Amino acid sequence: MSTSSVMRFRQAIVAALADEMRADSSVMLFGEDVAEAEGPFKTSEGLLKEFGPLRVRDTPISEMAFTGAAVGAAIMGMKPVVEIMFMEFLGVALDQLVTEAAKMRYLSNGVISVPMVVRASCGSGLGFGSQHSQTLENWVAATPGLKVVCPSDAQAAYSLMRAAIQDSDPVMVLEPRILYAERGTVDTSHRIEIGKARVLRVGSEVTVVSLGQMVNVSRAAIELAGVDAELIDLATVVPWDRETVLESVKKTGRLIVVEEAPQSGGWGSEIVASVTSNLFGTLKGAPFRITTPDVPVPYSGVLEAKFVPTVEDVARQLKESIASGTTPKSWWELEGLK
Repeated sequence: MSTSSVMRFRQAIVAALADEMRADSSVMLFGEDVAEAEGPFKTSEGLLKEFGPLRVRDTPISEMAFTGAAVGAAIMGMKPVVEIMFMEFLGVALDQLVTEAAKMRYLSNGVISVPMVVRASCGSGLGFGSQHSQTLENWVAATPGLKVVCPSDAQAAYSLMRAAIQDSDPVMVLEPRILYAERGTVDTSHRIEIGKARVLRVGSEVTVVSLGQMVNVSRAAIELAGVDAELIDLATVVPWDRETVLESVKKTGRLIVVEEAPQSGGWGSEIVASVTSNLFGTLKGAPFRITTPDVPVPYSGVLEAKFVPTVEDVARQLKESIASGTTPKSWWELEGLK
């Protein structure tokens, strides 16, 4: 039975966790302040009351310890969901995720699976400063055996979370923190497959591929620029949906990737490389990326707002690239900062 309702992005995560915990008694949640405090961003609101302290557990401030505990629990048949308060905090537990969990199926010749989920809030826009505002997809995207997803709205937050928990292998879920309060309609019967992109707008002039909070920025920029763009929410960073992206670029002949990631090492480089190598002879212009500069995320609200790709700057680059067939300069190049 399907039900549709309007809820905040963070509430969609709670709903997905609750629905999976009701459906499967092996699903459990643990992390810092997820039980009594109901999560630092209220993404586990009401779960302790419904499911009790055995399945919803507060942990010590030791990401390495509780991420490692999740690996062991998953191997023993549980389906643990680990919450990392800020993506940067995963740094002290990367070994457990990328060396242990992600490699266990391979090392055991397929005998052992690790059905665990690691969730982490990420991204800029709320003034948390350089040590708490990165997206850091590149920490986990180059890890064979690990899937990586990033929802862009409440529906995706609900559907991708359920898909991640149901997966038989480890999944990293990146949650754009600035979207937690955003409202959207959620159909609890709607499924989004890991590895499948979402075509949010059909167009013929240019393909725009985006992720997380940049999806909303891209949508608004397309409207402001007045271009006939096809907007693709990548949704899954690993494994990304090559078929959908390539089919779109075959039609439009142009590709622009909009990402909240540094110019060096961002996930969009893989998209551009694949499209260029597969469709070089049919392209109307060089594929390019709109990114953040290679600097730490500023603490100042004024600087932080400029740091991330803005609607106005994305619109400028959309119009310029279509009109001239060239790759526009970034805002920091135009201002002589590089």
